[in-house]
Amino acid sequence: MKPAPTDPLANWNRPRLFAEPSYRVLETVGSVTSVLFEHEPCAGRPTEVFAYVGIPTGSTGRVPGMVCVHGGLGAAFRSWVEFWVQRGYAAIAMDLNGCGAERIPLARRGPAMDDAVIFDPTVAWADSWTYHAVAAVLRSHTLLRSFAAVDPTRIGITGVSWGGYLTCIAASLDPRLACAIPVYGCGYLQANSAQVWMDRFATMTPAQRLTWHERCDPSVYLPAATAPILFVSGTNDFAYPLDSVAKTYALPKSSVTCCVRVGMEHSQESGIAPGEIALFADQHLRGGDPLTVISPPQLTGRSLSARWTHHQPITKACLNFTADTGRWQDRRWVSAPALLEGSLITVDVPDAVTVCYLSLEDNRGTFVSSPHLEIT
Repeated sequence: MKPAPTDPLANWNRPRLFAEPSYRVLETVGSVTSVLFEHEPCAGRPTEVFAYVGIPTGSTGRVPGMVCVHGGLGAAFRSWVEFWVQRGYAAIAMDLNGCGAERIPLARRGPAMDDAVIFDPTVAWADSWTYHAVAAVLRSHTLLRSFAAVDPTRIGITGVSWGGYLTCIAASLDPRLACAIPVYGCGYLQANSAQVWMDRFATMTPAQRLTWHERCDPSVYLPAATAPILFVSGTNDFAYPLDSVAKTYALPKSSVTCCVRVGMEHSQESGIAPGEIALFADQHLRGGDPLTVISPPQLTGRSLSARWTHHQPITKACLNFTADTGRWQDRRWVSAPALLEGSLITVDVPDAVTVCYLSLEDNRGTFVSSPHLEIT
């Protein structure tokens, strides 16, 4: 793969995409309002994007906000917005498949959220799904921050699967975001990702693969990210394997926290469930207690150690490891207790281990992990 362009941000007209979109209200039920906002033209046609917006009532000051980006089988989820509203956040969840409420296609829809469209190398950049989806996320952020009740300096973003992929790109393009939480999604899709996607890349010419990478892969954008990022994923994710996740979380120059669980399932429900997501948002948007921090582990002989800091009592320390090689999605993982000695977490690594990482859990059930280490 050749180097990405000197300035990948040139793929985007950010001043236009940051401009406040015109929108119209469809209905309000409880604390959640459904809206349609004007979006980018597609193949010369005007398009709109459907979204749910929720703002807490009864707050005495401006509230923080969260942008919620769904995955490949998802839609704009009212319940996701309601979750954040109940936590005292304003929130917006947009549809990225050209649909409105109940997944009914819009009359003025953009490109479909479909692999055949996402990986079609013949589609013009301005008509591509990635371009339209990222642009919709950026405009949703702008729309949310336009409301008087929302503090524009305290808005974060989280997304699941393809939504995590988009979160990586949006957080790199949009310095207005105060934190970002991609779940599963990462970069380096051509190096290792879902087999069906790898098959799509295999049908492209080398020039088409390079163009897709330079425009659409989060890895070309993440070095520009300025917001703190929490990467949430699992050891055996079928779509975004751990080797690609690890290369991705090494890219941002901003602070990075990892939450990689052994065997985490891949779904919208599993992707929004981890408590670390809300606590990381609270940390950066409401002054909440920070998540535990684990430094990159160091291996001396068979002894693995890392430094750690915490604000809540630690209840569990583990070494997570595999002795397998081959496809990352198929490797078997084991967790074993590790020792806490002052500011160090230490453990002896069993023979034949090929990959390992450390993890800590506090009394809130909050789980954080170190960068993983490949042992040759």
